[in-house]
Amino acid sequence: MIDQGAPPQGRGQTVPQAPGLGARLMRRKPVEVLVAEGGQGEGGTLRRSLGLWQLTMISIGATLGTGIFVVLGEAVPKAGPAVTLSFVIAGLTALFSALSYAELAGTIPVAGSSYSYAYATMGELIAWVCGWCLVLEYGVSVAAVAVGWGEYLNELLDGTIGVTLPAALSAPPGDGGVFNLPALIVVLLAMAFLLGGARESARANTVMVAVKIAALVLFCAIGVQGLRSGNYEHFMPLGMSGVSAAGATLFFSYIGFDAASTAGEEAKDAQRDLPRAIMLSLVIVTALYVLVAAVAVGARPWRQFNDSEAALAQIMRDVTGQGFWATLLAACAVIAIASVVLTVLYGQTRILFAMSRDGLVPKVFSRVHPETGAPRANTVIVSLFCGVLAAAVPLGQLADATSIGTLFAFALVNVAVVVLRRTRPQMNRTFRVPLSPLLPALGFAFCVWMMGSLSTVTWVVFGVWMAVGLVVYFLYGHRRSRLAPPSEK
Repeated sequence: MIDQGAPPQGRGQTVPQAPGLGARLMRRKPVEVLVAEGGQGEGGTLRRSLGLWQLTMISIGATLGTGIFVVLGEAVPKAGPAVTLSFVIAGLTALFSALSYAELAGTIPVAGSSYSYAYATMGELIAWVCGWCLVLEYGVSVAAVAVGWGEYLNELLDGTIGVTLPAALSAPPGDGGVFNLPALIVVLLAMAFLLGGARESARANTVMVAVKIAALVLFCAIGVQGLRSGNYEHFMPLGMSGVSAAGATLFFSYIGFDAASTAGEEAKDAQRDLPRAIMLSLVIVTALYVLVAAVAVGARPWRQFNDSEAALAQIMRDVTGQGFWATLLAACAVIAIASVVLTVLYGQTRILFAMSRDGLVPKVFSRVHPETGAPRANTVIVSLFCGVLAAAVPLGQLADATSIGTLFAFALVNVAVVVLRRTRPQMNRTFRVPLSPLLPALGFAFCVWMMGSLSTVTWVVFGVWMAVGLVVYFLYGHRRSRLAPPSEK
């Protein structure tokens, strides 16, 4: 019997319509939800144990050392003595983005960094793309820096016991070796620290940062004795294009403040301390980079750098005529570069922690050990991946791949600041970007300009990486997202 009081099917009633594909790709995670979930993982929570000092040291630890100890030898042949300008340009580009990071880190203090900022402002697909770039940025950066660590380890071994590791075991394929064992070892050492928890890792990092700053000050004090005015002649031999190309390569040296923003769920007072740590660390690092680069190119003709990844130690030997100072600098560099590996690896694990909590990557990455408050499985998986990558891929390709991923993520952060200002103007912000939207727009423009300076091969690698990421998202993340309706899962 038909109920005469019921409206006919399809008339007089609203049939709920499933959201279209576009709406599903643009779904956003509210800021309040992101903040409320802070620290929560599978089986435990992250511990809030980091203050302003530790956060600043994480920033400096992740930044200081990469461009000076490792990539300077690659950047000088591109720009000549004007490599100092390359550092300034890269630093300015980082500054504009750092201002945007500082505002968002104080407003949305979570572990996901720019991935989470994009999720709250531009939707899930853009957030995924940003997160996928961060996987490239952090994971490959760990590997790139680990490769340079092996160069300085050989300098140290040669200066102390008169032996070096054979090329087959100290360089990746393509650089004259078979397997870069030192690069794998330093990643595994960093993994061991991280498994002990954030507080213990921060303590170790603080000691290593103090050593690296002392080493660079020592280099400047000795290297200035070898300055030759003639080395500054023909200051820009390869023109502005060379300066720009070197700046793009060096830019990946400035990702330290991004690593600090990944500590948002382990900071005691994230909204107050994160913006301060980001800006303070960037000022300190840029000043040291420019000073050391100016001394280095003044003490050695730029044509003699020859892509050396242990250039500073060699300059110390040339200036003093003794191996002692070069050996001492190499020892400090071994410690300094290890701190970069430690802090950047930390950032990578926290990015994946946030993505896992949102359902976009497997849950194993958000499991937290109840005793240490650290995502142990996440740390082991990421460390093994980065260690094998470091042992098998040449440094130059790694550095440029890191740069393009970093620049793309930073460009999105500059957009996110403007979007959140317009959509949530009344939100409490402990730091505000001055002259917005002008400075975020300049940050975005600088990032795009520097991306254009990278090689075609780097762009091809980036395009393939993005294509793989989109496949992973649509096959896994899109359906398993916590924001997806039950009918999609």
